[in-house]
Amino acid sequence: MSQPESIPLSAFAQLMATIEDRKTNPPVRSYTTSLFQGGVETIGRKILEETNEVVEAAGEAGEDGRSHFIYESVDLIYHLFVMLGHRDIKLEEVEAEIRRRFGTSGLDEKAARNQKGNTE
Repeated sequence: MSQPESIPLSAFAQLMATIEDRKTNPPVRSYTTSLFQGGVETIGRKILEETNEVVEAAGEAGEDGRSHFIYESVDLIYHLFVMLGHRDIKLEEVEAEIRRRFGTSGLDEKAARNQKGNTE
């Protein structure tokens, strides 16, 4: 996926483009390919593992703890992006949902979801 030089891709967009390419053109020796082959179960297990590591790292003090937290956060984001790619969800769709939520209280949004769930 190429982008005009005047419009550089963000790191998130580059990561997602790489993941999508791995799905379309799976290299034999690729960690991402192996995750795709394992499906939701394998990718989900990694997301849960990385989530625990993020929470543990968040509790570590000092600059080393801060660096570790950033490192583990990137691992979590990567695995979440792999799941998005597995489900053929584009980064633009996630960004659109984030934009949709701007200006809405998180408490109001949660209450609306709960109310919707109770009427179905």
